[in-house]
Amino acid sequence: MQKQTPPFLYGEHYLTASIALNIVRGKQKGIISSLSREKINQNRQVVHNIVEKGDPVYGINTGFGPLCTTSISKEETKILQGNILQSHSVGVGSPIASDIAKLMMVLKVQSLAKGYSGIAEETLDRILWHIDNDAIPQVPSQGSVGASGDLAPLSHLFLPLLGLGNVSYKGEVLTTSELLSKVQLKPLHLGPKEGLALINGTQFIAAHAIKVIERLHNCLAHADIIGAMMIEGLQGSIKPFFKELHQLRPFKGNIHVASRIKSLLQGSEIMQDHQYCDRVQDPYSLRCMPQVHGASRNAWLHLKELLEIELNAVTDNPIVIHENLTISGGSFHGQPLAMAIDYACLAASEIGNISDRRIYLALEGNSPGVPKLLMKNTGINSGYMILQYTTAALASENKGLCFPSSADSIPTSLGQEDHVSMGSIAGRKALNVIENVEKILAIELLTAAQAFEFRKPLKSGIILDEIHQKIRTKVSFAQQDRVFADDIEEGIKMIKNETITSLVHQIASREKLSLETPYSQDFEVY
Repeated sequence: MQKQTPPFLYGEHYLTASIALNIVRGKQKGIISSLSREKINQNRQVVHNIVEKGDPVYGINTGFGPLCTTSISKEETKILQGNILQSHSVGVGSPIASDIAKLMMVLKVQSLAKGYSGIAEETLDRILWHIDNDAIPQVPSQGSVGASGDLAPLSHLFLPLLGLGNVSYKGEVLTTSELLSKVQLKPLHLGPKEGLALINGTQFIAAHAIKVIERLHNCLAHADIIGAMMIEGLQGSIKPFFKELHQLRPFKGNIHVASRIKSLLQGSEIMQDHQYCDRVQDPYSLRCMPQVHGASRNAWLHLKELLEIELNAVTDNPIVIHENLTISGGSFHGQPLAMAIDYACLAASEIGNISDRRIYLALEGNSPGVPKLLMKNTGINSGYMILQYTTAALASENKGLCFPSSADSIPTSLGQEDHVSMGSIAGRKALNVIENVEKILAIELLTAAQAFEFRKPLKSGIILDEIHQKIRTKVSFAQQDRVFADDIEEGIKMIKNETITSLVHQIASREKLSLETPYSQDFEVY
């Protein structure tokens, strides 16, 4: 019998990208512990006491943003909270992916369950119902400037609490009123501070950052494996991956990449066949993989470390510490993640950039035994020439997308919010870049496999040989031109489905091979 994963306790346990993804995918259940519920209820009572006393506290009995000096009567405080969700629901564009919207809800519950936001227990329970029953609100992709948090997308996310907006449920999109009628639930009536607690925060940015962490991690792992196969195909040297070199410049990412690639090349007949050749060094796209892939690894690690702080932070405003201390601050500002996501976006683009260079290198025909354009009978056949046009186009598109969103700021809220992060744009853009990198790596996978074929009957190490065999079950060796778009689609599926990386782990486990490095733990998604 499979051992069940213990439930995650919102507000009490430490949330990571991996745990959040597990909750979204139904692999782990998230619940609010009795300890957290006690804190939530105590904090809620503090908000009620503030309303009763009548002392002005931002967002509880005042207006929002530039209306912060407008007093709101005790009777109107509840109307105010429902109004803010409606007035701030101004998003445009296609809805974000359902898994990202669900991640937003998971992250919001974690933040609110800390007990500093004045939220009602019943409101959190309704959000949990949406998570547990896969009733996912439709959230437009555009409209957030990343401070005061992700106002527009979070407003759309929580409109269903009021019986408004649209929801994806059991394969169809329903109005919330249709959904509530189906499941026999009623809309909620938000109390003082609740609307503001729901829509202030960085959950749109952070949810995108989680997907960046996951998908970029997959690209980085594939880049090392495919790069190693390309080294074999083009008879590159193993020496640039020796630990003696990288200990003299000990960046974590460089050491990790060099160690992984060296392990993949270990025991290779291809390597032994040319160890005494007269070539003294390889082009940078082969030789400098530890430095380039490693730099992107370091950027990934930086984002992961900052993201984990954010996932366990309270990011709404104001923060209710106790009855005599309510702080209107700026923890909703997305700048800490925005800058790191922009850095990760550049890191992803560079993985695609150097991959395109290796593809070009493979086509030149300068490696002994490997024909120009990776095909013997060229002239009548164009070989793999045009595949590199596609990677050049994708790499160029990515360079245009690398302008840092966090470098921009346009004042909003009549100047009250005079500096914003644009982190929401950074998150969406980074995922676009990663999508392109997945396609570039898929094409490098095909060209590396084609070059690798020309080394037969020599064998590589057991891992790369089995990877090559796996590729050949999906894409055959090309002796003449064909519709390569079909091959590319197969390659993209292998990258996205983690076919290659999963196989590497299976082989390493079966053969008792260690691919661990001094920094393996750092470069895992926890």
